[in-house]
Amino acid sequence: MTWKWILIVIILLLLIVFTAQNYEILQIKFLAWSFKSSSAITIFVSLAIGFFIGLLMCIRKD
Repeated sequence: MTWKWILIVIILLLLIVFTAQNYEILQIKFLAWSFKSSSAITIFVSLAIGFFIGLLMCIRKD
């Protein structure tokens, strides 16, 4: 195994632990919409949106 695979396995294990600890349901309200989701999914989606916005900002500069 290379160091990249070891890093991927460690990150996946941390993600599993994070999800197991943050399973409670949240109610999200935004303008007229309202839905329920687990806190782990909410945090992950927020992280992914921020990542893609940052990626788009880097691509736009080039």
